[in-house]
Amino acid sequence: MATAPTASPDAPDTPDTPDTPVTVRPGRRRLAVVLALAAGTAALFVLTIATGSHRVPVADVVRVLFGGTAEDPRWTVIVEQVRLPRALTATAVGAALAVAGVQMQTLFRNALADPFSLGVSSGASMGVAAVVVGTGGVAGSFTGNLAGLGRLGVVLAASLGAAAVLALVLLLSRWVQSAVTLLVIGVMIGSAATAVVGVMLVYARPERAQQFVMWGLGSFSATTWPDLQVMLPVIGAGLLTALLTAKRLNALLLGEDYARTMGLNVRRSRDLALLGTSLLAGAATAFCGPVAFLGLAVPHLTRVALGTSDHRALIPASMLAGAFLALACALLSQPPGTDSVLPLNAITSLFGAPVVIAFLIRSRRGVQGVAS
Repeated sequence: MATAPTASPDAPDTPDTPDTPVTVRPGRRRLAVVLALAAGTAALFVLTIATGSHRVPVADVVRVLFGGTAEDPRWTVIVEQVRLPRALTATAVGAALAVAGVQMQTLFRNALADPFSLGVSSGASMGVAAVVVGTGGVAGSFTGNLAGLGRLGVVLAASLGAAAVLALVLLLSRWVQSAVTLLVIGVMIGSAATAVVGVMLVYARPERAQQFVMWGLGSFSATTWPDLQVMLPVIGAGLLTALLTAKRLNALLLGEDYARTMGLNVRRSRDLALLGTSLLAGAATAFCGPVAFLGLAVPHLTRVALGTSDHRALIPASMLAGAFLALACALLSQPPGTDSVLPLNAITSLFGAPVVIAFLIRSRRGVQGVAS
């Protein structure tokens, strides 16, 4: 497990690692980055709705978004019922995973931590596997009832699995003082849940195992308006929690001992960060499957762009950067003018892996952390 080294007064100021002290940078740079991200996200949002197997004119997309109707009634239906929910899902999930990644990397002072390090994704996968695969007995009856609910059953199962893992992690955190130890415990719980999923799939019928595999590829396209009525408030609550804890996260940048000397209740701050992260990652996974790499890569890119690790700027910028990159991945996963759909996680991983590799090579401190 790679851990970021403890910051020291003699260490050079670099914005690439989550343990870097908050640096002072001109406000103009931060404002320019945020405005550029906001403009890019808005443009990509419209473009994602306009493109697909059938192109919709941008003017008609804008008209529908502002409450009007398109020239062709079919375009109105396509925008309102198919592409707008997909674009909103990508925007919300991208922002959620990016902010969750920021919280995890700061809380655990680990450049390679991501929203799923605590096993939330593995718990959700275990819940979905139980529904898709489980048969027979009392548990089989319960999972069969969930399976009968279709997509709603899958979402409920993923939520229950993620909540179970979260509850276990929060329970164990009461007896754990070290954040690094808690991270290791989360990884172990996630590994155990993944092992349970593997055993389930061995006894699954091939068509049911294929259902689970398809869910694990991730997708922004399966959500509907009723889904969004549940997902958006949960993600909104998680994002609000992150914004309200920005000062606490700043204090944790220099370590828990330093934060205690500033009068910060470290345990309460840790629990709030864990709860917010789990809300964000759990909601995203329940509705879209385990979307890889966004939560790991976006925080590093945002720190470099802003030139600071101040969470008062980092969290809002990460929201926009995560939304922008998720929309880009959604656009690439459905090439314009074709009916083919590429696996979402293939797109995010092809983007995320080079970013993480470049980050490790560029950051001497990151490389030293891996070596140690």
